[in-house]
Amino acid sequence: MNKLIESAIVLVLVAAITLVGNTIGYKFGLVEALPGMLVLLGICFAGILANRFVWSKLPTVLYVVTLGMVITLPGFPGSETFSAWVGKVNFLALTTPILAYAGVGIGKDINSLRQTGWRIVVVSLVVMASTFIASAGISNVVLKFLGEI
Repeated sequence: MNKLIESAIVLVLVAAITLVGNTIGYKFGLVEALPGMLVLLGICFAGILANRFVWSKLPTVLYVVTLGMVITLPGFPGSETFSAWVGKVNFLALTTPILAYAGVGIGKDINSLRQTGWRIVVVSLVVMASTFIASAGISNVVLKFLGEI
């Protein structure tokens, strides 16, 4: 139960930081973006609960993504409203606290990062380059298919 409370506190802190970043950087007001953030918080917490009580061998992110996709499917009750609300929360505002948390996590384990050596840098660069090239290729195909380019 302590893990659930800890997760809820972290989610609320991330949501608060995201709302501030969303207001400052993307000019959506706090009140305007709050419903979308509450939907995202609900989806994340429901995913955590599902991971804990349904089948914990699957990663939590699988539950979160699946639930998010289901509630935004056309035909799902309220999907248009949920999508409109969440559309007021900019994706980059969401990444700021997540990347900060990742940086703190890596900084805390700097000794184990040093032990991995130079190979981790090479692997990281290959993964990032591959992801970028694959994303650009997929975007190119989709945009050509839609007739945009």
